[in-house]
Amino acid sequence: MTAPFHGLRVIDTTHVLAGPFASYQLALLGADVIKVENPHEPDQARFQGTDRELVKAGLGSSFLAQGAGKQALALDLTSEKARDALKRLVAGSDVFVENYRPGAFEKLGLGYEDLSEGNPRLIYCSISAFGATGPRREETGYDNVIQAMSGLMDLTGFGDGRPLKCGAPVIDYATGLTAAFAISAALYHRERDGAGQHIDVSMLDVAMTLMTSVGTDFLQSGKRPRADGNRFFFATLGLYRARDADLMIAASNLRQQRRLWIALKREDLVKVDNLSRIDGYEEERSALQQIIASRTAGDWERFFASHRVPAARVRRLDEAFDDEQVASRGQVKTIDDPSGRLTGLRVIGPAFRMSSGEYAPLTAPQPVGAQNGAILRDLGLNDAEIEALCVGEFVGLTVKADGP
Repeated sequence: MTAPFHGLRVIDTTHVLAGPFASYQLALLGADVIKVENPHEPDQARFQGTDRELVKAGLGSSFLAQGAGKQALALDLTSEKARDALKRLVAGSDVFVENYRPGAFEKLGLGYEDLSEGNPRLIYCSISAFGATGPRREETGYDNVIQAMSGLMDLTGFGDGRPLKCGAPVIDYATGLTAAFAISAALYHRERDGAGQHIDVSMLDVAMTLMTSVGTDFLQSGKRPRADGNRFFFATLGLYRARDADLMIAASNLRQQRRLWIALKREDLVKVDNLSRIDGYEEERSALQQIIASRTAGDWERFFASHRVPAARVRRLDEAFDDEQVASRGQVKTIDDPSGRLTGLRVIGPAFRMSSGEYAPLTAPQPVGAQNGAILRDLGLNDAEIEALCVGEFVGLTVKADGP
């Protein structure tokens, strides 16, 4: 089946995580994504990861995680000729994504107004730490900084005055997904009226969106939420120590807590309303601590599953990937690489399935500027013009007029 975004061309000038992850989502669904980097200062994610040989080759795992399915074009946009080449490329494209400080591309003549003049149907997506408006618009920020600013870190921890960042870069990836969703919406809108538009995505806005439930409660009640570790409103939600490992239980609603207590032969602790559950928190928690400690976490997982009570043993990442449920969904994709550099590379695919088919990256992540010759020649540049744009050492290779 034809992929949903087959035939769409996306120009990705972003770096690090949030922007590249947004364009990766489009590539997963069939878009032709061209990643544009500065040959002298490529995406810094290329140099991050635990495999030192890949890092030296400019193919660190932080880059590999969202670099598949894209072509690689290296252009120094401080050069007028490089900017002209990019404009020619954008004129025949559908989406342009950038994540530099607001105003930076406008100064180069590559802002939305500049590029949409030659392509009125262009969807131009700008991703930044704080958005294109407001007093902090020109400041730089990363995932950990935004976690700190948004209140997310303050709510993560045990309320002992030592806030924690989330183990995964949740703001980066949530921002990437948000941007991909916004781009998809803009493309749908374009189908209706034929016009492109500018999208302004703020990492801080995304972080505040992730705080929706606690944020709404605070705005309504005025009560500041506090970090409470693994404690919830109800004792039947929370982390308990089994004989060998920690177990997270989530008997959230009244029906589930009833099933839990009946299964544990503690019908006396069943409550008929949620206020009674709050009032009975300490008694219920004490009972659960004693009961859960009597068996292994794996035993409890199976026991609660058989009684339709959500529960899971706390797993390490390697255990999570080995889990039969994760394996059955087929989200981990193995990529073929004709060059042999990345043969057997495994990456994470879409977090959903579509009845029209399954989608995965079609090509391996590329070295810096790997498709320079082919892309620029398609724009009508001759060998001499390409050579003038491509002279110099790139990471891991020397790019010549005919490409590597």
